[in-house]
Amino acid sequence: MKKIISLLALLMLSYSCDDGDLEIKNIDFSEVTAQKCSEKDVIYKIKDKEMLVLSIPASTFINDETPLDSPIVLSINSTNQVVYRQYNSDVSSDNICPTIPSATPSLLEEWNATAGTIEITSTAIKTTDATTNATRITGYKHYIVFKNITFQKPNGTQVYETFVFGNYTTSITSLPFAFDELADKSSCSDVIYNFNGSEVLSLNTANYASLFENTVTTTPRIALIDDTTVLKYQLFNNVITNDYFCASTTPTSPLLMQEWVGVNGVSGTSGIIEVTTSTYGTGFQHTIHLKNVSLKKGNSTFTLGNDYLFGSFIVNP
Repeated sequence: MKKIISLLALLMLSYSCDDGDLEIKNIDFSEVTAQKCSEKDVIYKIKDKEMLVLSIPASTFINDETPLDSPIVLSINSTNQVVYRQYNSDVSSDNICPTIPSATPSLLEEWNATAGTIEITSTAIKTTDATTNATRITGYKHYIVFKNITFQKPNGTQVYETFVFGNYTTSITSLPFAFDELADKSSCSDVIYNFNGSEVLSLNTANYASLFENTVTTTPRIALIDDTTVLKYQLFNNVITNDYFCASTTPTSPLLMQEWVGVNGVSGTSGIIEVTTSTYGTGFQHTIHLKNVSLKKGNSTFTLGNDYLFGSFIVNP
């Protein structure tokens, strides 16, 4: 019996010793809101006396969705750093964001990640108009997970097969879409456009001249957006004028900042162009409506809604 008791005591003593790998401390920041320092490319989470820090270039978080099951994958290294810290009292952004962080509270322990990968899955944050069903992108949500991450602790290492950092959101300025009802047809091409300030909505109708016959319609003429009937939304860094559309070469100024292209339509369902024609004095007025049309840039899309008025233009034969 004495031998058994001695053996148990020895076993318990061996597990109470801290050799690094045997001591496991669970850290979980998955429900904590991520914040970013304005002074540097550092994203952090704070939970009372604890802090989790991700130092990563801001350019990593592009304003686009990642393809399904294809996250952005980065190696943890000197450029992409992950650090866990514990302090002796409640911590704040002052302990990480300033060029010279606050010395209080005192840092008790720090773990530095030495291996593993960072996976980032990005999805668009959208608002929806309850009346028109139009959507607009207001930002992106980036879901961050560390895979096979190894932390070097003061007394050993700790490895997580999957460690959820959680969501980090970036905001963007919504596209203006401040067009009025007056459109125009280019004098040098088959493009119809509506422009206002620095934004342009254009429709190339080279293969659909019959949409705009100078005869009054009793029912709308219909076509689908496709690879030839291209719908584009363009946003520039300065004001656009009529001269831009007939230049022999594409002007370099103003600078094109964003370009969204209409998604090809499906008969009776989406991407539908409707044109109605009425008399206007001695001429004709063509009015264009876009039904259930989506615009795409990269992997991101938004919709113009059930019925979007592209605009009307007048033809005087």
